[in-house]
Amino acid sequence: MAVNNRRPNRSRPTGWPVGSFTTYEKAQAAVDTLSDNEFPVEHLSIVGVDLIQVENVLGRLTWPKVLLCGAASGAWIGLFIGLLLSIFSPALLGPILWGVIMGAIFGVVMAAVSYGVTGGRRDFTSQTSIVAGRYDVLCSEQYATRARDMIADMGLADQPRRQHPEEMGFAGPTPTENQARLEDRADERSEKDEDLDR
Repeated sequence: MAVNNRRPNRSRPTGWPVGSFTTYEKAQAAVDTLSDNEFPVEHLSIVGVDLIQVENVLGRLTWPKVLLCGAASGAWIGLFIGLLLSIFSPALLGPILWGVIMGAIFGVVMAAVSYGVTGGRRDFTSQTSIVAGRYDVLCSEQYATRARDMIADMGLADQPRRQHPEEMGFAGPTPTENQARLEDRADERSEKDEDLDR
C-alpha cells in the first residue's frame, strides 16, 4: 500500500527511464512490486509524460437543474448551521428546520445569480482533469540497470523504455558519457595491473 507523507518536490525529475506504462495504476503497481522484492524504491520516480487537459461534459444545464442544485447545496449548509444552533437552544427541531429552509433559499438565490451572469454562454456541466499519455518510472543511475532488469523479468512494463532521457526533458548521463566512464575505468584497471606486474 502506497503512503505519501512527504512534501511535494517541485524540481525536475532526474534518472533513467526503466519502464513505461499506459496508466498510473500500472506504474504504481510496478513500484510496489519492486518494493516487495526489497528494491530501494527511494531512488524511483513516477513521471507523467505527454500531459493533456480533458474536459468531460456531464450533461445539459437548465434553470430547473440550476435552482435544484442550489437549493440542495444551500440546504446542506443550513442543516450544518442548524445543528450547531440546536446545541445552544432548548428546541431541537426548530433551529434545524429554519437552518435548512434559509440555507435552501440562500442557495437558490446564489445559484440563480451565478447562472444568470453567464448569459447562457455555458449551458452544460463538465469535469476537467489532467491525463498523461504514459507514465514512466525513472531510476537513479546507480540502480537503473537493476530496476530495468527486474521490471523486464517480471513482465511489469507495457513497453520497454529505449528513449533517451534528455529527449523527454530529464537530466541524466548520456550513453556516450556512460561508455566513456566505462572505458576510463577499464584504462585505470589496466594501468593498475601493469604497475602490479612491474
